[in-house]
Amino acid sequence: MKIKSPQNELNILRRAQTAFKAQNKLFENLIEMVRSSSKQEMLKATMKKTLDVACDLSGAKKGSLFLLNEDGVVTDSILTRGEVPSKERLSLIGSVLDRGLAGWVREHLEIGLIKNSETDDRWLSLPDEPYMIRSALAVPILRHKWLFGILTLMHPDPGHFNQESIDMMQITADQMALAIENAQLYMKLDASYRSLGKAKKSIETYSRALDLELEKGRKIQKDFLPHQIPHVPNCEIATYFHPALQLSGDFYDVFILPDHRVGLVIADVSGKGVGSALFMALLRSLIRVFSGYARLQYSLESQSKKTPEILKNSANLAYADQSNALNAVTLTNEYIAHEHGDEGMFATLFFGIIDPLTGLLSYVNGGHEPLIILSEDGIKNRLTPTGPAVGMMPGSRYQIEKVQLESGDILFGYTDGVTEARSPQDELYTRKRFEESAVRCNLPTAAESIENVRSNLFKFIQNAPQADDITMLAIRWGEK
Repeated sequence: MKIKSPQNELNILRRAQTAFKAQNKLFENLIEMVRSSSKQEMLKATMKKTLDVACDLSGAKKGSLFLLNEDGVVTDSILTRGEVPSKERLSLIGSVLDRGLAGWVREHLEIGLIKNSETDDRWLSLPDEPYMIRSALAVPILRHKWLFGILTLMHPDPGHFNQESIDMMQITADQMALAIENAQLYMKLDASYRSLGKAKKSIETYSRALDLELEKGRKIQKDFLPHQIPHVPNCEIATYFHPALQLSGDFYDVFILPDHRVGLVIADVSGKGVGSALFMALLRSLIRVFSGYARLQYSLESQSKKTPEILKNSANLAYADQSNALNAVTLTNEYIAHEHGDEGMFATLFFGIIDPLTGLLSYVNGGHEPLIILSEDGIKNRLTPTGPAVGMMPGSRYQIEKVQLESGDILFGYTDGVTEARSPQDELYTRKRFEESAVRCNLPTAAESIENVRSNLFKFIQNAPQADDITMLAIRWGEK
């Protein structure tokens, strides 16, 4: 294996680790406020936390944050000056958006960097400013292709912000938007609960209002799933996701690791609703970052030991990369068990790493439904659990297993929403029916394999209510 620019790779992973810590602060802050009895100021507190995290990441001394609706109108803000009279606030916001750096960002929808405010006419000096600003960085926060907010960071020294500041803000901007949008959603839900309770509206009215808000939440939470499955040589990857409740606990993930192997995740978080959806987001971030962080640890150890034999031996490096990356499950379990053990949240999770060149699959199964490997002769392997569910208790051990895929084999994963689906007669679909419908395909494409199971499953369910989320992930390896 030829290693390219190891220092650059280490820098990228360090930035990802720093960004993860910032994202984690936002998610934990949101989870804490959901559990709090005082939720009236939840949005404002989330905005302030977002601004604090951005200042910590960039070293900024001051900052402001504007939230905009789809018409470009400012709906909420945190100003550098703090609390000011309403009339003065409107005047300040109008001036900045018309002639200042924030206005430039609103027009161009890209990050604005001012290295020296005295030589850049995009910086608007306001009357009676109680502080000195010499450099600034303004970040557009985009959601669903529209400008959701503008974050402006400031510092009294010229040239404080640089390309690294820009990269860090780009990494965290989406997570900041998700945290704020989830806070808005929860505020709306909380307002719906209170207003419906006070007005004593009928159950039907309550249900319609709640369903509407939860549907908005479903769209937000779906953003945590991959928008596009990456194209991987020798691999055809297909997925299916159908939540029972609008806010779900199931998720899947497919991502490319630094060594070009492919990370595959399918998981089922306990519970449903806002809490499980936020926990899902935290779990996904932990797996992604810890799998990269484990590689960073190994790279640093290899360099410190100065053992060229390790770097020359691609087989050793590949094995170390996969083993260390899969230790992300252990690291995730320890973090969740220690930091969130009192909340009783856990997840069954399968995390596999496949080498697209060789078909070698290394994996950890944390209490999840056994994935199956399909060949021309039917089911040739079941990947049963190698450890308990993630987050249940600290110190849990997870065995790393390996299996060699042959050309044409299909790895098929699913959640218990498939096997525990019920018919109108209250009969379970069962693992046996699932495996029979999967084998019946006679090795089609991964997409056809999922469609065959989906079609058979919903014929069985008919009009019975769906009691749990249904998620499937299939990977066909080898040339067609």
